[in-house]
Amino acid sequence: MIDVAPAGDDPRPVPAVPRLLLIGAAVALTGFHLALVFSGLVPNLVARPLHLALILPWILIWPERTSAGWSRIVGIVLGLAGIAAAIWVALNADRLADQYGFVETPAQYVVGAILLLSVIVAAQRAIGWPLPMVALAALAYAAWGQHVPGQFGHAPLPPASLMGTLTLAEGGIFGQLTGVSVGVVAVFVIFGAVLNAGEAGQGFMNLATAAAGRLRGGAGKVSVLASALFGSISGSASANVASTGAVTIPAMIRLGYPRRIAAACEAVASSGGQIMPPLMGAGAFVMVELTGVPYSGIMAAALLPALLYFIVVWFGIDAYARRFDLQGLPADQHPARRDVIVTSLFFLVPFTVLLGAMFGAGFTPQYAAALAIISAALLLLTGADLRFDPARTAMRLDQALIGAARQVSVIAAIILCASIIVGVLAITGLGVKITSLILSVSGDMLWPALLLTALACLILGMEVPTTAAYVICVSVAGPALTGMGLGTLQAHLFVFWFALLSTITPPVCGAVFIAAGMAAENWLRVALTAMALGIGLYLIPLGLIAHPALIAVAAEPGAALAAALWVGAGCVTISYALIGARTALRTSMLLLLGGGLIFWPAVLAAF
Repeated sequence: MIDVAPAGDDPRPVPAVPRLLLIGAAVALTGFHLALVFSGLVPNLVARPLHLALILPWILIWPERTSAGWSRIVGIVLGLAGIAAAIWVALNADRLADQYGFVETPAQYVVGAILLLSVIVAAQRAIGWPLPMVALAALAYAAWGQHVPGQFGHAPLPPASLMGTLTLAEGGIFGQLTGVSVGVVAVFVIFGAVLNAGEAGQGFMNLATAAAGRLRGGAGKVSVLASALFGSISGSASANVASTGAVTIPAMIRLGYPRRIAAACEAVASSGGQIMPPLMGAGAFVMVELTGVPYSGIMAAALLPALLYFIVVWFGIDAYARRFDLQGLPADQHPARRDVIVTSLFFLVPFTVLLGAMFGAGFTPQYAAALAIISAALLLLTGADLRFDPARTAMRLDQALIGAARQVSVIAAIILCASIIVGVLAITGLGVKITSLILSVSGDMLWPALLLTALACLILGMEVPTTAAYVICVSVAGPALTGMGLGTLQAHLFVFWFALLSTITPPVCGAVFIAAGMAAENWLRVALTAMALGIGLYLIPLGLIAHPALIAVAAEPGAALAAALWVGAGCVTISYALIGARTALRTSMLLLLGGGLIFWPAVLAAF
């Protein structure tokens, strides 16, 4: 559900682990999170530490790939120690709640240190050093920030209070963000893993090919539809490229697409997964907690901007198709009608259960997702041939369980590490100070503050995963933006979209790297093409500031559609200026026209 890349020190596989042990641990992890949905309230200081205890083995003890020798030994030892410490917290939850965030014994200092170290190392093993380095810097600031001169220093923090708040209470690694990971994110990740283990992925490809394969530039347009559908359950640009790209990139190259365009089409289409309802990646569930807006409200607000993004990409591909005379897929590559109908049911049925339970029956998102998981798991009993094959079913259940456990663990490692940073921001007051800095540097003017925030999101997004970049940026810049008059959801969506830019923007552009490798093309050529093709990713968040009604489709559908027409027309015009216009004068005129269509309300307000 979130865009991550393995960060092992060595590509060699780990020593074999008994399969039954892995399956048992996966059943425990998935069963625990589903049981939380059905069993009612469980104290936070019980559920969240157990969540940590269940994810640590998959990162530190049974990673997919790691280095041998001391690194592996350290991972195992730290993993076991972290599991023991987390279980100790869960078993002593009532006692710790009475301590009000203070450490009382030396043994509790040891437990806290183990928890911090295991979380940081788990994040490093899962996604690399950038996010853990930010967390370490935050901890150093909390411990010694009283020596920082000027307004960015803080009062001395008692060690007992600092350690207790971050590790033994609900103000750090067991804080609000971890609660989102436990209660909502994990359930939706399990849902996506179960869908992916069956015929749903093939259903996406068949439906997309049937809908767009015959059109001009058909292979590229198939990648847009397939990636929009697949991304709605994976939420990961890299996973999206690796799955749909394995089909669409070779097809585009065979049909005459230049390699840079074939790779860019897939990278850009795949980058929309984290903004496409209904799942939208882990960031959407974090947004629910931070804004207080129900998940249905987040989905409604995000729908039109997400559709605009894919529409702009669609028109960009069409401009390339006209320019290079790219035809549709040949008839022999179109799926049979029966295959389209049958395989589509493998994702339509669970999606219908999910959306019907949420909007029809009024269930919570996590309860609706749990029901959808049950329906998707039942569909693993059969395939496109509509027959029961015990061996195939067992293989798919194995894939669903192991895949869910690994994905939940990686996302949880990210969120737990980001929780350290958010906890330090709250304890030290640094977030308020950075907000004040943004206000002063921007001169209390909205658009300069937006550009500063966008730059910070882009830079941070190059170093840490999207969800972590969003959480950190919105923690420090969100209050400044809302203080200047933006709505809370408007500010959060703006930050979230700009945290996505690093998927296609050099120098760190994970989706581009993968797509370029699959197309055997220079990654920088692919990145430059992707930036032109994905221009909506840069413009639409600015458009939702200029046209606030764009995210108000539930309350004002007419105004929202009108705003979508202005923003969409402007983005398509700018896309054509960058791709289809072949003279400097024509390009310049179209850029001005497109900018005017998007930003005319802001220009009028300035005068």
